[in-house]
Amino acid sequence: MADNTIHNEALEYAVVVENLEKRYGAFTAVKKVSFQVKRGEIFGFLGPNGAGKSTTIRMLCGIILPTAGKAQVIGFDVFNQAEHIKANIGYMSQKFSLYEDLTVEENIDFYSGIYQIPKAQKQERKDWVVKMAGLEEHRTSFTSTLASGWRQRLALGCALLHKPQVIFLDEPTSGVDPISRRNFWDLIYQLTGEGVTVFVTTHYMDEAEYCDRLAMIYKGELVAIGTPEELKQNYMAAEILNLECDDPFAMLKVISGISEAKEAALFGRGLHLSVENAQSAIPVIDAVLKKNNIPYTKLEAIKPSLEDVFVSIIEAHDISEP
Repeated sequence: MADNTIHNEALEYAVVVENLEKRYGAFTAVKKVSFQVKRGEIFGFLGPNGAGKSTTIRMLCGIILPTAGKAQVIGFDVFNQAEHIKANIGYMSQKFSLYEDLTVEENIDFYSGIYQIPKAQKQERKDWVVKMAGLEEHRTSFTSTLASGWRQRLALGCALLHKPQVIFLDEPTSGVDPISRRNFWDLIYQLTGEGVTVFVTTHYMDEAEYCDRLAMIYKGELVAIGTPEELKQNYMAAEILNLECDDPFAMLKVISGISEAKEAALFGRGLHLSVENAQSAIPVIDAVLKKNNIPYTKLEAIKPSLEDVFVSIIEAHDISEP
């Protein structure tokens, strides 16, 4: 019965993690995290720098050995089948792992050798990468001369040369301009449409909206999991007000003295205020600002963003910690 359960999980899920842990001496980088990633979905691993995202992804890729727990990637065990995992997944780090002194084609040829692509398929796969990345006019260009967005797409193509079932992307858009980031996500959607499972770590909250499901990690602990909408509904007890003004930094000092605003954070051209009840808080805040002759251009209730949710979860976590 247990064997059938494991087999069924392997068919339904690309990644199965149970109480996975990584310790470095007295420091625990990842604390008993558990989650499952369905085949063909975009699974986002969200958290600030140093939260444990990269450590988790490296354990799942067979790069580092976990301290405790269980994990399987496309049916292979991370403890004793790491080489099988490496051969059957794609992995792209934020540094892109490209050789700058090689041309576009030479980088592709190098990774074709690493992934042991059969000779008969090498040219076909190379042509596919070049076309997918939009690098037809740059085939002979040195990688060092490419803009970051082009290098990013080339790195993704190299990680996909051997047609992996799962690809792990570790902060893949870090340091890339917004237009290139958007184009990169178009490629990710294309991949999942072809059945590839995408596991992506990011600290960009707007990118998290593109994922089918999200897991939020903070200080090595999994603090929330669900679809973007589920996280907004289930982990956000407070209501959010958007307050736009000319000087948000000065406004932040004033708002901190208003009891109705439980939390205030800089957001774009203004502030996001966490309140218990938007309808009753708006007139109170408006009256205080008018009394102090502090102008503003907008004060309205809005739907919480993932950034609002994440800030709320982190602050609740910090308060609950001894």
